[in-house]
Amino acid sequence: MKKFLLVSIIVLSVIGCKKTEYAPEGPTDVRIRNLTDQTFTKITVSTSEYTDDIYTFETIDKYSTSEYFRFSKAYPKAEISATINGQVYTTGPVNYYSGITYIGQAKITFEVFISNSANKTLSISNCSLDAPLD
Repeated sequence: MKKFLLVSIIVLSVIGCKKTEYAPEGPTDVRIRNLTDQTFTKITVSTSEYTDDIYTFETIDKYSTSEYFRFSKAYPKAEISATINGQVYTTGPVNYYSGITYIGQAKITFEVFISNSANKTLSISNCSLDAPLD
């Protein structure tokens, strides 16, 4: 009886120590919505700490949305720069190691606007979750 109890405890302990499954980091499909009355050109988007997660969209017209582009990983914050009337505007760098959680396998939209014309600063007003990945 003692052996059975000991074996049962060991078996339950091994089963209880099973590795926790986490959602995959990606891929994540990302698009950009231009909330301004200006046309964005050469829009560079960096969605994570990975060097492969950088993409340049050619043009996003005023009040328009780009097509989706697939990134291997994305966070609810991104570094976005765009040329507007010949001037480069940017959101500035993102510290991806500051405890923010990645999006996972989903389609998202970053809504971008000019927050400070004098400093040529863009901001993300919203990162909306559009749908799960197909």
